Amino acid sequence: MARVAIVTGGTRGIGEAISLALRETGVTVAANYAGNQERAKEFTDRTGIAAFRWDVSDPEACAAGVKEVEEALGPVDIVVNNAGITRDGVLAKMSYDDWKAVIDTNLGGCFNMAKPTFAGMMQRGWGRIVNVGSVNGQAGQYGQVNYAAAKSGIHGFTKALAQEGARKGVTVNAIAPGYIDTDMVAAVPAEGLSKIVAKIPVGRLGQASEIARAVTFLCSENGAFITGSTLSINGGQHMY
Repeated sequence: MARVAIVTGGTRGIGEAISLALRETGVTVAANYAGNQERAKEFTDRTGIAAFRWDVSDPEACAAGVKEVEEALGPVDIVVNNAGITRDGVLAKMSYDDWKAVIDTNLGGCFNMAKPTFAGMMQRGWGRIVNVGSVNGQAGQYGQVNYAAAKSGIHGFTKALAQEGARKGVTVNAIAPGYIDTDMVAAVPAEGLSKIVAKIPVGRLGQASEIARAVTFLCSENGAFITGSTLSINGGQHMY
């Protein structure tokens, strides 16, 4: 029977690319989304991948969402924590709500999705969790104390949880994308985008498919000896 994966934020951008790439490897994919029902319907109609709606910042909604997926598709073997939001602003102008929303979604979502799935993976002796961090969680970014803190926290969360699952066949890894050619990056003004590209040694934005290929590798049998790692995919923008 095919393994079952949940990809949060899986109906658009990097998440959509991951959903499609995992399906190509024979995985049964459930694509989570938070609010855009029209976009989710278009995604399902076009791809045939089932979309399930819940807010990853809500622990109870995550537990209910996982239960719904498992009842429809079977036990969840793979979780890709891709869902994320931005609420940018310098500290002096950042509201508490903007801080909390980003932390709760980007970092809290990883905990909220691992909580109802990790034990089952451990019991079955196989599982994959891949958390999507960011180059800005590694290097920091002006006007993103909330986003950088959340993404940086993902890397620590990954290393700690990996130690809990290692002997039971459950790997936990992270990827840290740089600037990828998605709707989110496309919203950056042209002048700002050109400055970003100028700082990327390979001289271009990344493609969502390049992130997706790395995720599918980490989720495969070939990735079984990799756990607690963060794979940076940023065109050389940040090296350490």
